[in-house]
Amino acid sequence: MPEIRNPNLQTPGSGGGSGGSGGDMRGTMIFAMLMLVVLLGYQYFFKPTPPAAPPANQPQAQQAQAAAPIASVQPGPAQPATNSAQTLSSTPSVAAQLETATTIENEQYKIVFTNRGAQATHWILKKYNDSAGKPLDMVQPQTAAKFGLPLSFFTYEPALTAQLNQALYQVTATGPQPSATGNAIAPETSALTFHYAGDGLDVVKTVRFDASYVITVETQVLRNGSPVRALISWPSALGDMEEFLPSSSTRSAIRTSALSTLAWSVDGKQDTLAVTKVGNDATFDQPYSYAAITDLYFVSAFLPDIPERTTVVTLHNTVDLPGDLSDPNSEKKPAHVLGLAVGDTSGFTRLRLYAGPKSMDVLSSIHVTGSDGKPSSQTLEPLIQFGWLTIIAKPLYLALRYLDEHGVGNWGWAIIVVTVIFNLLMLPTRFMMMKSSLKMMRIQPKVEALKKRYAHLKATDPKKAEMNAEMMDLYKTEGVNMYGSCLPMLIQMPLFFAYFRVLQNTVELRQAHWFWLKDLSTPDPLHILPILIIISMFFTQYITPAPGQDPAQRRMLAFMMPAMFGFMLWRYASGLALYWGTGNIINLVMQLAINQSSIGKEMHAIAAKRAIKKAGGKPPTLQGRK
Repeated sequence: MPEIRNPNLQTPGSGGGSGGSGGDMRGTMIFAMLMLVVLLGYQYFFKPTPPAAPPANQPQAQQAQAAAPIASVQPGPAQPATNSAQTLSSTPSVAAQLETATTIENEQYKIVFTNRGAQATHWILKKYNDSAGKPLDMVQPQTAAKFGLPLSFFTYEPALTAQLNQALYQVTATGPQPSATGNAIAPETSALTFHYAGDGLDVVKTVRFDASYVITVETQVLRNGSPVRALISWPSALGDMEEFLPSSSTRSAIRTSALSTLAWSVDGKQDTLAVTKVGNDATFDQPYSYAAITDLYFVSAFLPDIPERTTVVTLHNTVDLPGDLSDPNSEKKPAHVLGLAVGDTSGFTRLRLYAGPKSMDVLSSIHVTGSDGKPSSQTLEPLIQFGWLTIIAKPLYLALRYLDEHGVGNWGWAIIVVTVIFNLLMLPTRFMMMKSSLKMMRIQPKVEALKKRYAHLKATDPKKAEMNAEMMDLYKTEGVNMYGSCLPMLIQMPLFFAYFRVLQNTVELRQAHWFWLKDLSTPDPLHILPILIIISMFFTQYITPAPGQDPAQRRMLAFMMPAMFGFMLWRYASGLALYWGTGNIINLVMQLAINQSSIGKEMHAIAAKRAIKKAGGKPPTLQGRK
């Protein structure tokens, strides 16, 4: 996303196979587990670092401090409707005498507008609740008080920005007038027009409504008759970021602000940028189909009417918060506040704004505007970021949702049902792994004899290549595929990762319950699932044969790996732990059944014989059992 810097503004920031049979099978399991540990561990341990502060000598265009939310009162006297696209040649004094509030609501939202700055003080989503059980407000009050309210103006002149966002605008409603309490219903009240004129300025902002989450915003700012590039902004993150609330409030203990992203589409190509890589007050002039700020579950997306004339400015600030939200006295760390301003280079801006959930059905119904001014085939669905495994993750999500809506009626049970089906489908690959391991076990004496012949050579000796060639010939003669126990696991790995992405990026899992789990998107409050995962993993590994395996390695697998996974999932979404725990129970039952099969009995017999041989005729101290 190439950056164009405004001349009045500085831009601080950027836009194995030849080992023993048990070792082979164990190596495969280690490989699979380590890949998952890397995925989980990276997200847990490698938290984003805060962006470097800009040099002190670089000016920044700041939003004016927003007014605190006000109580709804009767709006000022209605004025004649103003065409926001009209260029006015004169600027007579037009202003309200009192600060008032007007509420527009439909089945999806309730938006409270103040005529001070023609901004939104509340943007409440009726179908979603916060941690306190109240309807979710997309306007985060603490950050909005510092950095500005939604629909505020952004200009490259701080004094002008402050004037535009503090002026008292006259309000006109198109359609039925608001009631005495300042309330109106959309789409019956189809628009609010805010007008202010004075000191050479003539400002008109019109907001249009319908029955959806989308509103249309039209703005024009004239100064002495000439247009000013004034952008519409959403400057202060989204309301689901409860870490900014006072410690006395009911709030989530998860820092969702660190997971914010900037998302955009230029010429039909979508891309995203993590919050830590987003600069502050960086200007981009590109043909944007949309530009958005998102967290895991909600989004504020601007869709310009004329993409070719779009200006986007990134707004990135920080607030120091306790590192441990449960301990107000803990060391403070910066929390990210991501915002966005979008406008038209001509000075007259007309765009749509979607502020709501990252729901697949809703986002896929919202089409961007093409270069011809008509809706294109591109939608906002890419804002749901399943990652590089979307081709697997999306069908998986659809299967879970179908079960929830038409089958079991609960997301927790849907996760369990899909996990059972998935493991049953993978059962043939498990038998393939066991057969491959058994073949490797049978030829293990020949493998060890071959290794012994070349044991005196150094690892860098060219004759080591001869050993590898003889090993491959041995595998070929005996009909052993050295990767046979590995490939089935590799087939399963993309599904594991896809499950991980679905369970962490599905708004339907937010506050979905299952027995003692009140929210499948947050960690298990009683830690029952992590403990179950530790126990089930330990017993599965304990009863799985591992002939000739190094005792230290076996102890690590038997104790360290379950403990590591349990620790990882201790703080992860309980929906993910429910999936992993269900899979562990199924694997344990499968291993018990395999141990009673002819393959399992032969493998255990070989394992027991080799363990006794290694122990010098003494019984093994730790070995897989039937």
